[in-house]
Amino acid sequence: MDIKRGRKRVAELVREINSHNYQYYMEDNPVISDAEYDALMRELKELEEKYPSLKRPDSPTQRVGGQPIESFVTVEHSRPMLSLENGYSEEDVREFDQRMRKLLGVSEIEYAVELKMDGVAISLIYEDGRFVRAVTRGDGYQGDDITENGRTISVVPLQVGYQKPLEVRGEAYIRKDDFLRI
Repeated sequence: MDIKRGRKRVAELVREINSHNYQYYMEDNPVISDAEYDALMRELKELEEKYPSLKRPDSPTQRVGGQPIESFVTVEHSRPMLSLENGYSEEDVREFDQRMRKLLGVSEIEYAVELKMDGVAISLIYEDGRFVRAVTRGDGYQGDDITENGRTISVVPLQVGYQKPLEVRGEAYIRKDDFLRI
């Protein structure tokens, strides 16, 4: 594909992915599967890597998550909440391993692997051992203050035995069998 066709395809992908992001994050109404979405993002990333001049400020590759919802108070993250890339094949895992070995300058790395739970990325903040704030990832730099919602999650401790400032980041989700019992 030449740069002229690339420019047109990038514009189409940016428009389409931003529309899907709005449906997913703002309307809570995804219209394509995660795999279809990831394929669109992968195509856009590849075009932007091939033609760096086509990378646009409104490109979804420049974002991590959704815009904060206006009904919540927006909070700045102390450090950006970043996201991991997906891997779909053994080759993807091998390429990741090679990049990490090169980056770290080591010949072997030991990994911990876990299932990906699809939920909402959140940050839990503790001061003097007390839970003080919960924030969604939002766009990675600022998110929604969901502290009152966080207090209702039974597995989120309101007190911890660590007195220094502490931030715990992870995925909030509900298991399907628990959801069906509600």
